[in-house]
Amino acid sequence: MREGSLLCKTKRRYKATTDSAHGQAEYPNLLAGLTVDALDRVWVADITYVRLPSGFCHVAMIMDSLSRKVVGWHMSRSLDASLCLTALEKALAVRRPEPGWIHHSDRGTQYVSKEYVERLKETGARISMAGRGNPYENAQAESFFRTLKREEVNLQRYEDVHEARAAVGRYIDEIYNLRRLHSAIGYLPPAEYEHTFVPEHMSV
Repeated sequence: MREGSLLCKTKRRYKATTDSAHGQAEYPNLLAGLTVDALDRVWVADITYVRLPSGFCHVAMIMDSLSRKVVGWHMSRSLDASLCLTALEKALAVRRPEPGWIHHSDRGTQYVSKEYVERLKETGARISMAGRGNPYENAQAESFFRTLKREEVNLQRYEDVHEARAAVGRYIDEIYNLRRLHSAIGYLPPAEYEHTFVPEHMSV
């Protein structure tokens, strides 16, 4: 049956992570036509899910748009605003974006929640959001999660959230940020690019 391609192929369950059908305030896309010319000028954020034997857990991450470095992330069983807020706080603990920086995300309930928006405003952030149902307007974040799934998550079977968190953390912190090459930043890993970044590189 295998040789004749007669085996049954099961379809993997899809888990939605974005609920944009809410009544909260939304924000325009500030990245259209914008050239990012400095670190911590634009951060992009998004959420994905990781399948477990007993359900799902979720990963929220924040990436510097210029260097492609993941500056904050968090994994939890929860899909509420606390997931994203924890990732944001981890990023703010190690980076200090100047007032006027841009936070870009989709229009999910987590990112328009009162506590998340208030925290962004406390830092002096300008809030930017992709158009409803338009993932191409958050392409950098989407691209990162495709890479994470292809190179780590889809190759493993995590027994619980603790195992998943450890493995995903190793991939982000030790492989993606430190060793994975990116054509958009001169075929350097994000961390190395940040160390060599000087104003003359702003046209890259």
